[in-house]
Amino acid sequence: MNRRNFTRTVAAGASALPFTHSFASSFSQDKKLGVALVGLGGYSKGQLGPALQETENCYLAGVVTGTPEKEKIWADKYGIPEKNIYNYETYDQIADNEDIDIIYVVLPNSMHAEYTIRAAEAGKHVICEKPMAMNVEECRQMMNACEQAGVKLSIGYRLHFEPYNQKVMEIAEKNTMGDINFVRCGAGYRMGDNWDQWRLQRDLAGTGALGNMGVYAIQGAIYAVGENPLYVRAQEFKTMPKKFDETDETVTFQFEFPSGVVANCETSHNASMNYLYVSAENGWIELDPYSQYGGLKGKTNEEPLNFPQVNQQARQMDDFAACIMNNTQTPVPGEMGLRDIQIIDGILASIESGGDKVKLDNLAF
Repeated sequence: MNRRNFTRTVAAGASALPFTHSFASSFSQDKKLGVALVGLGGYSKGQLGPALQETENCYLAGVVTGTPEKEKIWADKYGIPEKNIYNYETYDQIADNEDIDIIYVVLPNSMHAEYTIRAAEAGKHVICEKPMAMNVEECRQMMNACEQAGVKLSIGYRLHFEPYNQKVMEIAEKNTMGDINFVRCGAGYRMGDNWDQWRLQRDLAGTGALGNMGVYAIQGAIYAVGENPLYVRAQEFKTMPKKFDETDETVTFQFEFPSGVVANCETSHNASMNYLYVSAENGWIELDPYSQYGGLKGKTNEEPLNFPQVNQQARQMDDFAACIMNNTQTPVPGEMGLRDIQIIDGILASIESGGDKVKLDNLAF
């Protein structure tokens, strides 16, 4: 697949370039789809729940939680009826609930596969948070379950629906700055003092910063170039080995692309970084910050960028609902999530080898 066809595929869907919020106009039926959030942690509480109050094509219909105290809090705040509130023991009963069309899995990484597969078996479409799963085999099991059930699967890659990042995709697709030659991308933050959080536990998280924030750097580099990487070299560093005993703290990695482009990427759970820089023969574009929930900024060699600040999660979920209603393909399918897990495996293999170049073969997307 050449660069132009690759980026057109990435940008496909109801929110494809240019940057218009036209989901409602693409609807073929006059019905909002019901979304159930599975896992009511910080992301559901701070982003997804509020975002579902702004969506046009879907709404918050139900929740699944293992914490009984949260049931009343969410019911009172969002008017969720008791019949649409589940726990992990009653989860499979969601199959009989016609109010719920989409299940959004917002659980620790080790639970993504199980709850996605069970959602598919219940006949519900699924959004799974990133990283998609703990390994390639789990990804394939999730995709197979959704295919066999005839439901759609999307991964929570919200930046594909955000105007500043869509501008980067457009530059790669339309070659408006000429051939791209170099990309830098970094995503990371300093973890707090809570050493008991699940992201520090290998059996729950799989990886540390690499799976959590490194996915943004992987994604940014790929859609900035418009190709999948061909090779990777990687290095891991720890300044707090006791805290990050089970998971990675800081990882740097370098991609080589088929066209000759080089990307230098980094991620960390102990350093703040949030940028995407693309150099081309006729100019450059820089986003800083580039993957926050809001307040994104950007500029090119010619001018500052001034796109609207949008609710990324609302646009993401609206787009998936429109894909379901119109039976079209989501631009962020399970295959993309699988590809990124394959790349993470390549990064880990390079680290294990002491930084050797690893070829990234047979990527899924």
